[in-house]
Amino acid sequence: MTTTNTKETRRQLVLAVGERYRGADREEKERILTEFMATTGYHRKRAIRILNDSRARLPASTRPIRLRVYDEAVRQALVTVWKASDRVCGTRLKALLPSLVAALERHGHMQLDDGVRRLASRIRTCI
Repeated sequence: MTTTNTKETRRQLVLAVGERYRGADREEKERILTEFMATTGYHRKRAIRILNDSRARLPASTRPIRLRVYDEAVRQALVTVWKASDRVCGTRLKALLPSLVAALERHGHMQLDDGVRRLASRIRTCI
């Protein structure tokens, strides 16, 4: 009888049941452990380790929000250059970027304004 729970639900369950589990006697621990395994779907040893840990080190449910460095216009320009270079790796693309952008603009395949060109010239990472 395994149910689907979110990480936050499991975290709250561990916090609620863990204290009671650590203070229980052997028979009560067995009953709590069986109930916890049925609720979360964890295997026995995993459930024991989680319930015995007083710090409840389950992973946090929220990820830190990663701020975008480049706007959508720069991203579209990079994708165009990347596809034109036959999807070369980021390290090589960075080295080829100035010459590829100049060639694509010269042949009329891409037109960049000054703001996008300035941001694209500062590219540090892979696509």
